[in-house]
Amino acid sequence: MKGIILAGGAGTRLHPITKVVSKQLLPIHDKPMIYYPLSILMLAGIREILIISTPMDLPNFKELLGDGSDLGLAFTYAEQPNPEGLAQAFIIGKEFIGNDDVCLILGDNIFYASGILDLLYNAIKTVEEEKPKNPKSNYAVVGLYFYINEVIEIAKNVKPSWQGELEITSVNQFYLKEKRLKVELMGRALPG
Repeated sequence: MKGIILAGGAGTRLHPITKVVSKQLLPIHDKPMIYYPLSILMLAGIREILIISTPMDLPNFKELLGDGSDLGLAFTYAEQPNPEGLAQAFIIGKEFIGNDDVCLILGDNIFYASGILDLLYNAIKTVEEEKPKNPKSNYAVVGLYFYINEVIEIAKNVKPSWQGELEITSVNQFYLKEKRLKVELMGRALPG
């Protein structure tokens, strides 16, 4: 299995700092934010990782992470020139993914929960509804997705949403319609 960290976006809710620094490079405690999703991929045993970011921010990720060899990993880098949706990551990463299955994780998500290793090893597949005004439940879909290789072709057939983006929701709805979607609840972290 290969991993993709999607670390693009403008970070507009964090302006003005994110006008010059990618939010995934901002420090959280003692390390850049991207180290948190990176550690999740490492916990899942994923060693080949594609970092996708904007043309402006990609050089900074390369400077920070290098080729990954000092961490026992292998990094590849690719540009997402415009924010055209999460599902675009599979199209951008097609050559990198090759014939492997893939895990997509968002570069600005931090996971801390009891049983996280069990969740990772169960290859999470999720479905989401993008920021609804009136949510149908109290559950949220987080930015961690495991897919079999066919996701590349599914993503190629996704029609842009009203926002002009290739939504991960459309990919997940395909699996839901096919009755092949698996959703896992993440537990709360235990104190102490």
